[in-house]
Amino acid sequence: MSAEISPAKPSRNTPRWEHFPHEADMGVRGYGATLEEAFAQAALALTAAICDPAGIRMTTPVEIRCEAPDRETLLVDWLNALVYEMAVRRMVFGRFDLCIDGTALRATARGEPIERERHRPAVEVKGATYTELKVFRDESGAWIAQCVVDV
Repeated sequence: MSAEISPAKPSRNTPRWEHFPHEADMGVRGYGATLEEAFAQAALALTAAICDPAGIRMTTPVEIRCEAPDRETLLVDWLNALVYEMAVRRMVFGRFDLCIDGTALRATARGEPIERERHRPAVEVKGATYTELKVFRDESGAWIAQCVVDV
């Protein structure tokens, strides 16, 4: 998945991410033609809350697996697995290759150890929440995956 923001007027199926306001926290939302693209873009929005994804080198792959009872819980588990890996490994990730089979997710997150001077982290994401949690297809068929993250 690309770490670039889509053009000003993308189609609904263009993979992209965005933040949305939510009181003291921050919403992350991913769009994609596939469920995997939407989850990858939501992960990129999570990274973008911390630092500019374009400045991350994709030097280190980290394997992540999640399984949940439904797609919504899978999104929260996925984002929380990334938060955990970022904290434990002291890394930031800028690329996400995913395979979702039902409610099981296998992914490779690629990134590098965080360098405070270069990455200039803005906030620490504490975790994904069930607030504003939605995973669905819109009227055009695009997948949307969103939730609020605690910062």
